[in-house]
Amino acid sequence: MWPEVLRAGVCTARAQRRPGAGAISGRYLVMHGVPRWSGSGCGGAMAESYFTMRAGVEATGEFVDRKSRFIAQLVHVESADEAQAHQAAMRARHYDARHNVPAFILVDGTERASDDGEPQRTSGMPALEVLRGAGLKDVCCVTTRYFGGTLLGPGGLVRAYTAAAQAAVQAARDAGDIVEMTSVVPVDVAVPYPQYEQALRLVGDTGGKVVSTDYTDEVLIHAAYREGDESALVPKLRELMAGREQVVVGTPGFTEF
Repeated sequence: MWPEVLRAGVCTARAQRRPGAGAISGRYLVMHGVPRWSGSGCGGAMAESYFTMRAGVEATGEFVDRKSRFIAQLVHVESADEAQAHQAAMRARHYDARHNVPAFILVDGTERASDDGEPQRTSGMPALEVLRGAGLKDVCCVTTRYFGGTLLGPGGLVRAYTAAAQAAVQAARDAGDIVEMTSVVPVDVAVPYPQYEQALRLVGDTGGKVVSTDYTDEVLIHAAYREGDESALVPKLRELMAGREQVVVGTPGFTEF
C-alpha cells in the first residue's frame, strides 16, 4: 500500500495505441498504429524516447549521516504493482530497518511517493525529485533507513534521502544501466534474391537496422526504424521493385535502438 501518495500532473492511464489503418498500394501493405494518450485529462503525444533503468538489474547508493544509513535501491518497473513489489522485497531484505521509503515514475506520467513513517515530505518526495531531475521513467527507488540514534531533523532527512537516491542513479550510470528507450517500428521487406543486396543497402541508407533475415524462395529482411523514419524506405523500394515491393510496417513499440 502507498499510505501517502504525492502526485503532480499525474496521468494514471497507460499509453495505448489507436488501431492502425490498413492500406494496400501495389503490394505495399501497411499496418501502422500511432501512440496517443488514452483516458481523459492526459493530452499530448507520447514522447519519442525516454531514459530508464535496464530491466533485471539493481543500482544501489548509500549515504551515512550521524550513524544513520540510507540505502537507495533503484530498479526498472512498468506498473504500480511492480513498484509495490519492489518495496515489499526491500522490506523483506531489510526486515530490521525502521523505514523503506518508495518513489516511482512511470512513462505514462504516473508519479507516487511515500514517506513510510518519516516526517511528511522529508523522504519520498526528495527521492522522487531526484528521479525527475535525472529524466528517468519506469523506475522505482526504495530507500532504506537504519536509524543511528540521532534525530537529523527535516533538513537533514531531505539531504540524506536526496544524496542516497543521487548515489543510486550515479551508480546506474557508471554501470551503463541507464538506457534510452525509443519508439521503434518493425518493418519486414520481402525481395527476390537478385535485389537482396540493393534492398539491404536501402534499409541502411534510410536509417534502418537489420534485425534478422529469413532465406526461403525469396529473402525476408526484418528491419527496425525509429518511428517516422520508415516512410523514407517505401518510395525507394517501389523504384527498385518497379511497383512490386512487399513491405509490412508493424506497430510501434518502445525498445532500445
